[in-house]
Amino acid sequence: MRKVLSTKKLTLVQKELLLNSGISLIEYDAISISPLDFELPESIRHAIFTSNNAVEIVFNSRKNSPKIDKVYCVGAKTSRKLTDLGQNVVKTADNASKLSHFILNSFENEDFYFFCGSLRRDEIIEYLKSSKNRLFEVKTYKTELKRKIFGQIFDGIMFFSPSAVASFTLVNKLSESNAFCIGETTAAEAKKHTKNVYVSNNTSIESVIAKTVKILKKND
Repeated sequence: MRKVLSTKKLTLVQKELLLNSGISLIEYDAISISPLDFELPESIRHAIFTSNNAVEIVFNSRKNSPKIDKVYCVGAKTSRKLTDLGQNVVKTADNASKLSHFILNSFENEDFYFFCGSLRRDEIIEYLKSSKNRLFEVKTYKTELKRKIFGQIFDGIMFFSPSAVASFTLVNKLSESNAFCIGETTAAEAKKHTKNVYVSNNTSIESVIAKTVKILKKND
């Protein structure tokens, strides 16, 4: 029986997608997050989100959320969450680099607030700070890498963020396992450790699971 490690604890329905396909599962949370204190103006014209965690903290964990005119984000799941919260999502990109290029080509002399975590990637910061726009970085949460040693080789490992890849590879090796990743940014981090990298068709947990099942069953 094929064995898969999930670097995020799954719901019962999500687990069944694997188990009903004859794949055994081990799961753990490779990272943990904790909200940070931060100050915001009452209104913001342009806001950037690259993670669901930042969305959750800005809109659901604070007494007073800012009024935001336009939102730019990475990933379909983040976009849906923002839309469900009544936000005006102007642009959704597959990754931070594509979103940065869109902003660079579309705006000048505008203020952008970038809501992120403590381990955020550098693309948006580097691109926008070199532009004629003004960027305000707001770290909304702290990401902690949780070290756990696994004394076995898995047929597949599912990763849902670059930080999860970094956490796992602190004390484990990826070389002989297939890495199934939620998007190109996470895949880029996994490719630092293995050539066996597969990217989900869209940025949802279910899509990562579907890709995992498809590849592992194909190779049976």
